[in-house]
Amino acid sequence: MHASIKHQKLSDVITERLESMVLDGTLVAGEKLLPERLLAEKFQVSRPSLREAIQNLQAKGLIERKQGGGTFITQNLSAKMTDPLLALVASRPETQFDLLEFRHALEGMAAYYAALRGQPEDYQALNNALNSLPSLQHSNVNAAKLGSSQANDNPEQEAEALVEFYLTMAKAAHNMVLLHVMRSMRGMLVENIKRNLEMLRAGADVEVQIREQRHAIVQAISSQDPEAARKASNKHLGFVESTLLDINKRDVKLQRAMRRIEVKETGKTAS
Repeated sequence: MHASIKHQKLSDVITERLESMVLDGTLVAGEKLLPERLLAEKFQVSRPSLREAIQNLQAKGLIERKQGGGTFITQNLSAKMTDPLLALVASRPETQFDLLEFRHALEGMAAYYAALRGQPEDYQALNNALNSLPSLQHSNVNAAKLGSSQANDNPEQEAEALVEFYLTMAKAAHNMVLLHVMRSMRGMLVENIKRNLEMLRAGADVEVQIREQRHAIVQAISSQDPEAARKASNKHLGFVESTLLDINKRDVKLQRAMRRIEVKETGKTAS
């Protein structure tokens, strides 16, 4: 005797569809949902079934209702997905190179699958994100005019723009797990990139190389060449890593030299 097949409730089907739209980035944190009537028409379902699905999502913390203001995807969705330990890791300077190494795997995978599965609209979005990135060189010119107090311009704003670029690349990969992991690490990525930018600005003139490397990544993805895209991503991060290591070594040597000078000056004063 065959077991009876349990039919899935319509509200559960709607819940799953809305969850998928959140996961794949169709619906983003803070976005306002259509009114119930229009949303029911869009899904071609009854309003009671839709209302039950909305209640399911609200119970899961994915959406929130504002009295008289409508229904929204939870604003701090990424924060809810973030392990507190990740925030602790992000705050420790000694872990910055560990995170940079991890980004080789993460962003290399995103570039690979974006080239393999991306659609024309994904490539357009990626090019738009690339073209909207602030220029380090431009920032430095402005900083020189404004004075040393603003020498770093706004590295956090730049870091935010870069993370949006990498998230756009992850979205183009059409892998929900990859996109979720990168979203959940957003704070860590912003902090890591901000610190990297600050060090690069202070210790190396690499704007042209970095800009060309990012263009090479997008070009390989748009050309639908997965291996070239992964190699371009790894080459870029490898360059950043080696440049930062060189700056660290130089700074250590400078600090040692300064200490030797201080010791000599102290000796002269004592005599």
